[in-house]
Amino acid sequence: MASKLLSPLFPWLIILTLLLISLYSSILPFHTPSSSSSSTLLREKIHTLPTCNFFKGHWVMEPNRRPIYDETCPFHRNAWNCLRNQRDNMGRINSWKWVPETCDLPRIDPFRFLGRMRNRNIGFVGDSLNENFLVSFLCVLRVADKGAKKWKKKGAWRGAYFPKFNVTVAYHRAVLLTKYEWQPKQTPDGNRDGLKGIYRVDVDIPAADWASIADFYDVLVFNTGHWWGFDKFPKETPLVFYRAGQPIFPPLNMLDGLKLVLENMASYVQKYLPSKTLKFWRLQSPRHFYGGDWNQNGSCLFNDPLEELQLDLWFDPRNKGVNKEARILNRLVKDAVQGTEIQLLDLTHLSEFRADAHPAVWLGKKDAVAIWGQDCMHWCLPGVPDTWVDILSQLIQIGLKTE
Repeated sequence: MASKLLSPLFPWLIILTLLLISLYSSILPFHTPSSSSSSTLLREKIHTLPTCNFFKGHWVMEPNRRPIYDETCPFHRNAWNCLRNQRDNMGRINSWKWVPETCDLPRIDPFRFLGRMRNRNIGFVGDSLNENFLVSFLCVLRVADKGAKKWKKKGAWRGAYFPKFNVTVAYHRAVLLTKYEWQPKQTPDGNRDGLKGIYRVDVDIPAADWASIADFYDVLVFNTGHWWGFDKFPKETPLVFYRAGQPIFPPLNMLDGLKLVLENMASYVQKYLPSKTLKFWRLQSPRHFYGGDWNQNGSCLFNDPLEELQLDLWFDPRNKGVNKEARILNRLVKDAVQGTEIQLLDLTHLSEFRADAHPAVWLGKKDAVAIWGQDCMHWCLPGVPDTWVDILSQLIQIGLKTE
């Protein structure tokens, strides 16, 4: 009986189902703003993530490429002002563009960047390679604010204030990052053992040059490395490491001491710097001494970047070359910052190619090479550090979007 009752109703059930489907489809568009809003939020979130690896890529010649600034920038340091010092091939040096493998690296727009950084401050802490980095940054940013003034406050070695945007960018010189001081030899036996004194290094105390700047900077870029060698601290004046005010026993060699300093300074940054502060650690800037070290007539008179296949020959520690320290020290830094908020600024690989871009013999003083040798460590400006600025500016803007 039930079957007979359903038979005449069946066509009407089908029609009713189709009507309900049609009605649902017509209502659905009224819900799309909510769906679209979710998609927009998702796209915005994805956009803020550093999906591009700016550090892997290759250099491409662009003959029409020109620097953003010139030799008249008031923030230049004379030995790096290769245009003023009339270094050969400066046009060619600045015609190379770094192209990441998986994305595009836009050139910094100084106006837009300073606008984004309004009422914020950027600090560099470390050795002269971070100063090299800073000078490039200052000269680039000055394009957007010709009223920029030299700035040396809060223990800064040098810097600039950009009044149009209320932005300060400065460098704090702390070559070992940690506190260290000279202690002359006090024993009465004179100089019979050749020891003149020691440099006491407190591995757990940051250098006073930057220890109190935590609340001032919104972005900080750290480095150390180029002073950790026996040319700076020979056996007559060695580094002696202290912890909690006491000498570490047994005494540490230089590399183990550096490892401990890196671990303690990374821990200090993580613990005492505000979490809102963007923190970067720049990995080593490679040297390009050929035929000997800086004090052994090493030179870097190259016309073009190195080829990819040459890099390991120059920099792999297993080949025991004079430029091997960058990769050795990078391993220690990577271990030290692991598990912290500190982002690695891995500019080593892209810089390894650029044997052609150092000041070399064009140092601005005629006797400089005779005294110091060629400079195959720092970089000509304008030059390679301008690409560092492009990358850092992108990472800063990405970081600010995630706040």
